[in-house]
Amino acid sequence: MARFHFRAVAGTGEVVEGDLDAATEAEVVATLRGQGRMPLRVEATPFGTSGRARSSAGHWFSQPLFRRRRVRRHDVALMTRELATLLDAGLTLDHSLRLMIDLVEGDALPPLLEDLLQQVQGGSSLADALARHETVFSQTYISMVRAGEAGGSLDEVLARIATFLDEAEALSEQVKSAMVYPILVLAIAGLSIGVLLTVVLPQFTPLFEGADAELPLLTRILIGLGDFMQRYWWALALGLAAVVWLVRRQWRRPASRARIDAWLLRLPLIGPLVAKVDTARFARTLGTLLANGVPVLSALAIVQDALGNASLRQAVADASAGVKEGRGLAEPLGRSNLVPALAIHLLSVGERSGRLEPMLMKIADVFDREVRGTIERLMSLLVPAITIALGLIIALIIGAILMAILSTYQLPL
Repeated sequence: MARFHFRAVAGTGEVVEGDLDAATEAEVVATLRGQGRMPLRVEATPFGTSGRARSSAGHWFSQPLFRRRRVRRHDVALMTRELATLLDAGLTLDHSLRLMIDLVEGDALPPLLEDLLQQVQGGSSLADALARHETVFSQTYISMVRAGEAGGSLDEVLARIATFLDEAEALSEQVKSAMVYPILVLAIAGLSIGVLLTVVLPQFTPLFEGADAELPLLTRILIGLGDFMQRYWWALALGLAAVVWLVRRQWRRPASRARIDAWLLRLPLIGPLVAKVDTARFARTLGTLLANGVPVLSALAIVQDALGNASLRQAVADASAGVKEGRGLAEPLGRSNLVPALAIHLLSVGERSGRLEPMLMKIADVFDREVRGTIERLMSLLVPAITIALGLIIALIIGAILMAILSTYQLPL
């Protein structure tokens, strides 16, 4: 008999945690299902300690293969699609996993598939086997697989999950591709300004010092800035590292993260974009969960973990309380003033017509397109803005040098 720490969604939609004594993880899952709870995570607690007190070292050693080899989101989507195809062809789950071990490429997926096969052959469900690798598979993924196994439609569910992951991957790749050029321009701009201040400007300093004329204020400021960068570059590097560390530390704190997320939503251009991204994610995740037979309250509890913005997560949590009271989903979400009005309107139409699931997928498609269009417009404006700003800064530095020369030698402007 061992002790297991669990995290599950109750029938009311609340996420509950606790400990159970059982012989195996499968027994804990069966017990939770018997209590009307949907298991999200079940893990053994060594030496009788609670799951919260479990050491990070113990957690690391419990998944040694997957800490050394990182499984990318693209790998998960590819694996899911291939598994759905094999199951749809009539192969059993263990036969499909065995075939995929030989078919997949790379070093990351084969160890993962071997462990999944071992767990399935040992009597575990696929969802329970996936739950052992929480760093690879999200709670949304695991919950959809669990619902598919319960409904006898695992192949269809996996195909939907693969489509879901493909959509998310396409949006993520578009954002990354759009940011490559602006980041490159910013890096070149910073390097160019640094060279001008620390290499080019000091070449003129002896000329200025030999003259008996007072330099313009702008020139003195730039010379002082260049001298400071030459002398204390290490302090600047340490300061930058400290700022990065502080921001990351605050980002991990729930209270600080909530304040930052609320501030982001109030920013012009950035705020509406963040809201649209999370609205599309919310709609697609909830629609997929409902289509797979997950109860609405359990689905809303799972969706909260899929959202990136803490303020929007709280809005969904408040909406879940409204659903328990029979007020529907659109009305409490609309009161938050965080979700776009179009999404609220379409959600209300879906609830009144009894076609909530297809309407959620329609909302996801609409806002995915809006996000792509917004990103393209922002990038088309950002690159010229960076280029113009770089030109103005360089012109300012060169102008300061020319002003100093003219002032030193008393030449007419």
